[in-house]
Amino acid sequence: GEWRWRAPQRADGWSGERDAGRVGAICVQPPANGDNGVGPLPMSEDCLTLNVWSPAESDGPLPVMVWIHGGGLNNGSGTAALYDGTNLARRGVVVVTINYRLGRLGFFDHPALAAEREPGEPAANYGLMDVIAALRWVWDNAAAFGGDADSVTIFGESAGGALVTRLMISEPARGLFHRAVVQSGLGRDEGTPLDRLRRDGGPSMQARGEAFAQAHGAATAAGLRAIPAETFLRPAPNFYGGDLLVQDGALVSEDVEAAFAAGREASVPLIIGTNSAEFWWMKPSDLSPYGALDDAMMADERAAFLEAYGGQDGYDQFVLSDLVFNEPARHLARLHARNGHPTYLYRFDVVSAAMPEPHAGATHASERQYVFDNLGASPWPTAEMDQRQADAMAGYWTRFAQTGDPNGDLRQAWPEFGAEPDRLLEFTNDGPAARPVPHGERLDLIEAYYTRVR
Repeated sequence: GEWRWRAPQRADGWSGERDAGRVGAICVQPPANGDNGVGPLPMSEDCLTLNVWSPAESDGPLPVMVWIHGGGLNNGSGTAALYDGTNLARRGVVVVTINYRLGRLGFFDHPALAAEREPGEPAANYGLMDVIAALRWVWDNAAAFGGDADSVTIFGESAGGALVTRLMISEPARGLFHRAVVQSGLGRDEGTPLDRLRRDGGPSMQARGEAFAQAHGAATAAGLRAIPAETFLRPAPNFYGGDLLVQDGALVSEDVEAAFAAGREASVPLIIGTNSAEFWWMKPSDLSPYGALDDAMMADERAAFLEAYGGQDGYDQFVLSDLVFNEPARHLARLHARNGHPTYLYRFDVVSAAMPEPHAGATHASERQYVFDNLGASPWPTAEMDQRQADAMAGYWTRFAQTGDPNGDLRQAWPEFGAEPDRLLEFTNDGPAARPVPHGERLDLIEAYYTRVR
């Protein structure tokens, strides 16, 4: 209705008791098709709810961990069993998981919508507005659940990690969190402006909205709001291609990498990292925005890359993971540490013996059940080794939420990136190990390539 593509509003109050024992609706999205990061139906545009887990007893206010789910800004929910906060809360934290609007219902603009906005009113980035509204709710209500509003950690994976980096450069989010964790959250991605071309020449958010509206015979704001919600799912908007990552000028006014390079990110402790075989199934020859990342390579650069990757097969298997995730994570870690903030880089390389996929390393999103210590929600069977690694990873994450430093409790020491440059903690089947950043020579080539083309 009228609230579509408007800033989130405070919920109405109520008197008496309210049954909060059932999760709310997931936001409008494509069918889950077995995705364990999506909670149960029903699905609705009225989906802005959150979930809270708190220990039954505590000695005082506890740190709060706010989870921002991934799913390419197209799918996912905070209600998935994978994100059940029970096991983390037992470690002495309050856990909050949230929903935010997805797809074109969460990230969209059109000239007709622009015409009805007040000057300076935030636009297009509605899903990010929802996240900020949830953080404000936490600020207002944490104490009622035993939480400390002055000790909030945001953590997110994939698109959720990309939202964490945007919160770190968003002025309206400043002060609403005090620590941040970015799991496979990109880093060199480009936002799409509202009414001007992207840096890569791609169309603006309003031009994309016009094209969609024309295809469905809508030219007015009322006409757009009358379109059934499920219609906005087809064709699927492209996450990395510019349909959903927005540079709106109010919440997000520049790209993440540029803000970190200029020292304009939040001055909070940061954990950032990636998985060892993120996009093993993608090739740089694929016709996609990811496949286009190496299109600007010159002949001498490509020759150097092929040599560093041990030939075409190694290049095809690993270069997109490095271009999209591994080098950008190292780059943001270097910038954040250079700016004087505590920084901890990790690499996740735990591969269950029951993992069915034919690749050498940990695939994208496979760390989530370890972070939440929810191996029962894993898409494949797990073993005793897996539980040991889940205990370790959940321990580091909750310790970081408690103190801003993941170290302590006799665990393997995690190098602080500013004090020990280019050293990280690698999570392996044999346990965590501190070591130099793997394949640094490959990442150096990518850094030089990005510097040249941008």
